Amino acid sequence: MFVRLTGCPLRCVWCDTEYAFAGGDMLAVQHIVDQVVAYQCHHVCVTGGEPLAQPECLSLLSQLCDLGLAVSLETSGALPIAEVDSRVSKVMDLKAPDSGESHRNLWDNLPALTRHDQIKFVISSRRDYDWACFKLDEFSLPARVGDILFSPAHGTLAPRTLADWLLADKIPARFQIQLHKLLWDDEPGH
Repeated sequence: MFVRLTGCPLRCVWCDTEYAFAGGDMLAVQHIVDQVVAYQCHHVCVTGGEPLAQPECLSLLSQLCDLGLAVSLETSGALPIAEVDSRVSKVMDLKAPDSGESHRNLWDNLPALTRHDQIKFVISSRRDYDWACFKLDEFSLPARVGDILFSPAHGTLAPRTLADWLLADKIPARFQIQLHKLLWDDEPGH
């Protein structure tokens, strides 16, 4: 189950959820928790926008973990993650140059990552790809996190192109595609 929180301080040029910049409904944390429980799911992903921009996000994450759920957090990596409950699997983006937001990467977040977490790169060009590969080595990311994800920016880089680069260079990463874009394209709320 996805819990999508509104608001994001970043404006990546390829953003796939611009509808989450504003709007939505103000809900109490308990109301969100009750809705998650009603779905009887076992895994919940808290995403955004940028969920950590919401003041009650840390409380929400901990309360979901207290229920025994597998909880993941998708974050831009531009806000501190050190206070995120250790039971939460963090999926942290590192913004590549063509995102227009690479200057927002909070490199101090890297020591807070564990083998329980993931790093994600959204790739929109060969320049982004080469930058991401350099960062893998520069920060020894394959040894730091459980999974490294490379995802082609929807509508910008052909998925096959990125897959071919990964295979040719034997990069220790998983190919990830934005499944919600294939299923629902630009329908808000998905």
